Amino acid sequence: YHHYGIEKCTLPKKLSGVFEHTVIRKRSPLFRGFDDRFYAPHSRYTEVRLDDLLTKPELEVLALSSEAGVFGVKSSDNRQFFIFAHPEYDGDTLALEYFRDVKRGLSPAIPAHYFPGNNPSLDPIVNWRSSGQLLYTNWLNYYVYQTTPYDPSEISLESSQI
Repeated sequence: YHHYGIEKCTLPKKLSGVFEHTVIRKRSPLFRGFDDRFYAPHSRYTEVRLDDLLTKPELEVLALSSEAGVFGVKSSDNRQFFIFAHPEYDGDTLALEYFRDVKRGLSPAIPAHYFPGNNPSLDPIVNWRSSGQLLYTNWLNYYVYQTTPYDPSEISLESSQI
């Protein structure tokens, strides 16, 4: 909203689970090394709607999920990235959230596609760790490290020595 005036929309219930996503911008360096479809956890009460994003020509939708909606968007100048999932989550993060909410008496839905057989007594199968790691590695490599302008002659040897 702050940058593009796009409102968040409250969902009727919490979206929680691990969802399949399709890479839309297959040539994007952000998805270098990705399969055409990948998984990522979501845990949220709001969304940004695809139709609202498509009204902004300065934004590019990167990946989508038929169940969870937009995964990621970037500005066309590659300076801003907006990720609406949690690829950084540890394998037990959704479980910890779920059991916390059960303990609080909130009656949460079991996170979708997370526990084998939808059974919270079983350990979840992590199927997003490699794509999550690759996403952050690609972002740092292709959009931060390789494109951040600096002049090596301005780096002082004295200031770099500790």
